[in-house]
Amino acid sequence: MTLLLSCAMAFSMMQLFLVGALGPRLVGVLGVSRTELGLTTTAGFGVAALLSPVAGRLVDRVGPRRCVVALLLLTAVSLALIGAAPGAAALLGGVALGGLPQALANPATNKVILTAFPMARRGAVTGWKQSGVQFGAFASGLPLSLLAAGVGWRGAVWAAAGTAAGAALWAARVLPADGVPAPVRSGSGSAPGGFVGRLAAFSLLLGCGVASVNTYLALFGSERLGLSATVAALPVAVLGLAGIVGRVCWSRAANEDGRVDVLPSRLALGAVGAALLLAAAAVLPLLVWPGAVAVGVFAVSANAVSMVLVMRRSAPGRAGRDSALVSAGFFAGFAVGPPLFGLAVSAAGYGPGWLLVAGEFAGAAVTASLAVRRVRRVA
Repeated sequence: MTLLLSCAMAFSMMQLFLVGALGPRLVGVLGVSRTELGLTTTAGFGVAALLSPVAGRLVDRVGPRRCVVALLLLTAVSLALIGAAPGAAALLGGVALGGLPQALANPATNKVILTAFPMARRGAVTGWKQSGVQFGAFASGLPLSLLAAGVGWRGAVWAAAGTAAGAALWAARVLPADGVPAPVRSGSGSAPGGFVGRLAAFSLLLGCGVASVNTYLALFGSERLGLSATVAALPVAVLGLAGIVGRVCWSRAANEDGRVDVLPSRLALGAVGAALLLAAAAVLPLLVWPGAVAVGVFAVSANAVSMVLVMRRSAPGRAGRDSALVSAGFFAGFAVGPPLFGLAVSAAGYGPGWLLVAGEFAGAAVTASLAVRRVRRVA
């Protein structure tokens, strides 16, 4: 079941990683500009941010099994439309549709974990589940990019769509049946002092930086570092592998009492260093590799730790809603970050663009630190 949850997370954001990894081909074949490339990400995550609160309530009401199956089917349709896109407008529509499964992903999979796994296993399972997103990044950066080199980028995207449809059938057979929803008592908050709202703000800033890296790293390698389209996608794959290791290890650590509150700010500080490495790569290209690794280990892992926090603090019957609110912040960051980065690159180059990302990660570190202090005062 853990593998299935990882697959659900991977497919929920597959369109993001495919657009990023195939960015050089999309720019060349469809005539998509750097700004339009960023706007496709904005469309998908803007939809996800707007619908996340509704998706959270839906998961709490109808059950996680139905919602996991639905998100996989919606992903298949979204990818099929992206593969058939004749231009930037159609590409935008396909990615926007992908915002629906993104909105369902965290609340539905978190709810499955709370239902099917004991407390002692939830941290590790959450790490592997959240690592599914990075498996998606790796698949987009290496095997799907290689497939695109052989059969074309459309064939690679359609292959991903067919696999998502198969995963939906798997989910329908494997996941436990949805039970009766737990009652939600009026005023039953999920954490003291509005912690979920502060965690959503942290996720917004974190999402701005992570989305910029995901969307533009391959294009940075192609345009600034002189790499071929296939090789330029490899740092995305490296980021994905590093994110898998980081998410599993840090989520296990976060499941221990005393560490869960302090990790988000510390990981965000590590992400600042990662962004600075990417900025330096504009001068010393080899630094793009440790920079990609550091983004995965720190920035990407911080999002997984935030999900552990939500599940540890959510009141009965509210896990879906609280997960959705935090996810909404992350998705809003994904919607805002890439176009801001694209504008920065167009105006001043990639170096200042990566410095902008470093500033976003620094803001996330400060926000997480303030949130923890507030919770401790209330507690």
